[in-house]
Amino acid sequence: MRRPPRPLRPLGPLRPLLALTALALLLTACSAVADGDEKDPDAPRPGTLRVLASSELSDMAPVLEQVRKDTGVTIRPTYMGTLDAVNVLAKPGTDGRYDAVWLSSDDYLRLRPDAAKKIVSQTPIMSSPVAIGVRTATVGSLGWKPEHVTWSQIEHAVQDGELTYGMTDPARSNSGFSTLVSVASALSGAQSALTDADVAKATPRLKEFFKGQQLTSGSSGWLASAYARRGDVDALLNYESVLKGIPGLTVIRPIDGVVTADYPLSSLAATDATTRDNVKRVTDALRTEAVQRLITAKTHRRPVVASVPPAAGLDTARRRELPFPGTRSVADGLLDAYENDLRRPSRTVYVLDTSGSMQGDRLRRLKTALTDLTGDFRDREEVTLMPFGSDVKSVRTHVVSPADPDAGLAAIRKDTKELSADGDTAVYTSLEKAYDHLGADRDAFTSIVLMTDGENTAGVKAGDFDGFYKSLTAERQDIPVFPILFGDSDRGELQHIAELTGGRLFDAQKGSLDGAFEEIRGYQ
Repeated sequence: MRRPPRPLRPLGPLRPLLALTALALLLTACSAVADGDEKDPDAPRPGTLRVLASSELSDMAPVLEQVRKDTGVTIRPTYMGTLDAVNVLAKPGTDGRYDAVWLSSDDYLRLRPDAAKKIVSQTPIMSSPVAIGVRTATVGSLGWKPEHVTWSQIEHAVQDGELTYGMTDPARSNSGFSTLVSVASALSGAQSALTDADVAKATPRLKEFFKGQQLTSGSSGWLASAYARRGDVDALLNYESVLKGIPGLTVIRPIDGVVTADYPLSSLAATDATTRDNVKRVTDALRTEAVQRLITAKTHRRPVVASVPPAAGLDTARRRELPFPGTRSVADGLLDAYENDLRRPSRTVYVLDTSGSMQGDRLRRLKTALTDLTGDFRDREEVTLMPFGSDVKSVRTHVVSPADPDAGLAAIRKDTKELSADGDTAVYTSLEKAYDHLGADRDAFTSIVLMTDGENTAGVKAGDFDGFYKSLTAERQDIPVFPILFGDSDRGELQHIAELTGGRLFDAQKGSLDGAFEEIRGYQ
């Protein structure tokens, strides 16, 4: 029995798409700083545009520097996932934080009237279609001709156990969601924008297709790093521009259609005439022939100015352009199907510092963040709480069963409420026990989340843990640790854990603890 809809939250069953409750970390990252006022990072700054931008646009730094030279206008981006950014834009009280929006696509934004009404102009800057990058040796063994590959061929290779892949989380990343739309459209045979009936028709084939997904991620950059580290994943699904930057891949645009990002730079209705004029100046500069050549050469995206050819190596053959879902209900339904039925389930151990230093406000914040997070857990998800002090205090595992999800969620909340603070801080001992608990499970996206407010003061030392980790089987070494920097924890210590295990460090010192937990969801 499927649980009833809950209030707007991301990444949980039957909730509307991507309504986040904790974005303080994202809202403050990379914002403009007012002259002489470091305490107000959101304040406007003369000659600067504060731009809410899709995270993959971080590779545009050389282009933005050229635009600054050409126009005198500096772009100060706040990077986040495209769909997260749409939700930020839709939230009340965000007027005045940004001067412009630069997303990979405005397709989902147009399904959100509360966000769309804040946009007054949209000008495409460049484009990049969804594609699949396959190890060149794998293309040969499959006998594929890259210019003729279809989504059905990819599906059959997955079914036959000949192809595995990684893709970004559709609930956070537009590349992931556009990939999901592309696959669902092709496998359903939809002749126009996806409908609920198309999604239902395609579901059996989609279930088989997503059995091949071995990696998930909240960002394209981490996905590429994880792919290189693993070495046993055959392909990546992402934008063509991202895949072209990864050595050893043959980039294929399936001939039965893809969704394309067009990266519109958009003015916001709440800005003044001077700001809009600066947006137009930047837009015009980005669309000059010289800058369009720079864009395609540096980023492998396609120019939108007809007189500028795509960079060498970009296939110029025409492909069918697949339409985006026409209604938000279809988009939400497709994401719900992916999260709760189609993708591999998640399996996560939360290694939680409940040492004496967590007493008081820190423990309260941890309990609040975890309790809020229960609204995000997916059907079939296995969640283990492993609080520790001088040693691991308890190991409590719960499964969010599709038959009775509320029972699992209630048990997690109960265990969270009972957390208490005492003892020293045995970080590495607790991590070892987390790995021992998990073993290896190829049928789930398996990870460890480590939250600590201090340095390791008890149990095994860092060097001992390094030796323990290196002694693990290859399958268990594939389990990443995602540490959260909180309180007085040591950045160097936690960064080392992330790099050793193939995880990523999340910072709750500059932002919120619940925001860090939320962001990690894209990697689980």
